[in-house]
Amino acid sequence: MSKPDELLVDVAALVESGQSNQMSLTVVTGGAVITGRLAPEAVWRQRVSDVLTDSARLGEFSAVFDTPAKKDGPPTHLHFHVARILQGTVGIPETGGMYRVAIDDVSAWTMGDFSYSDHSTSTATGTR
Repeated sequence: MSKPDELLVDVAALVESGQSNQMSLTVVTGGAVITGRLAPEAVWRQRVSDVLTDSARLGEFSAVFDTPAKKDGPPTHLHFHVARILQGTVGIPETGGMYRVAIDDVSAWTMGDFSYSDHSTSTATGTR
């Protein structure tokens, strides 16, 4: 098991303590690049629960996300919302999604997120 990046753990802890969803971050994990904004775990869980509740076929799973997060020590995961997986010159999904990434699995990261211009080139946008 690898040792998590202490600086990234500190960033995640600040997001958790401030209940803020404005920290933009881009990470590389398992060869994928994920870019978006971090949310506190409780906020992320509620949003996922809301989406599942609205689904006719997946509504029963919403209760899993309604349970409070366990607070034993420093954060172990990053909770992205309005996030995209970068694939070539596009972000999937275009509207942004909800991703949970283990901090131990992050091999590289940078502050800020990436968006796309009309010319299909990516540019760093920083925090919003």
